[in-house]
Amino acid sequence: MRSDLQRRLLAETLGTALLLAVVIGSGIMAERLAGGNVAISLLANTAATVGGLYILIEVLGPVSGAHFNPAVSLVMTLRGALPKSLFAPYVVSQLVGAVLGAWLAHAMFDATLLQFSTKVRGGTGQWIAEAVATAGLLLVILRAPAPKVAAMVACYIGAAYWFTASTSFANPAAAFGRMFSDTFAGISPASVPGFVAAQLVGAGLGALIHRSLDA
Repeated sequence: MRSDLQRRLLAETLGTALLLAVVIGSGIMAERLAGGNVAISLLANTAATVGGLYILIEVLGPVSGAHFNPAVSLVMTLRGALPKSLFAPYVVSQLVGAVLGAWLAHAMFDATLLQFSTKVRGGTGQWIAEAVATAGLLLVILRAPAPKVAAMVACYIGAAYWFTASTSFANPAAAFGRMFSDTFAGISPASVPGFVAAQLVGAGLGALIHRSLDA
């Protein structure tokens, strides 16, 4: 029988891979079918992400907590909800899963497996948006009633696709994986550090707001 650690890491790898496959794959499909209408492409991308994220959290949450996100794992570690010894393995699993998910999406659409995005995403507005998106995500995760976490997280991310200038990556692993896809959902390697820094700041803000509301 698999050890608890093996099951947890498998769930984090699989969940992150499928999440990135949903995000990137639906972006590819949307671009192919929307006839150049970016709003329709984003709407389709959003709907697929909301549905996919909800299912993945429901299915894999009981195994690993369904983090799929280094920022979430970091906050959970600092709060004592995730053992410190599991933080690094969780992050490695999430990053590996993100790349595998990008490759899976490419394979399904007969695209070149190894790609690097040329889509530049940067600037103060984008970074503020990522901080806001990630802060909101952590606040939802920390304050949502347990039976409603999956639905509330999925709904929040769906909304944040539209109310943030960055379309709400809110996840360092997602930024890392999308770096390897020169498609609708991609982000250039040069843009990733700014996004990750903003996400980590946002995660800290979300945890701080949660703590302030409980004070």
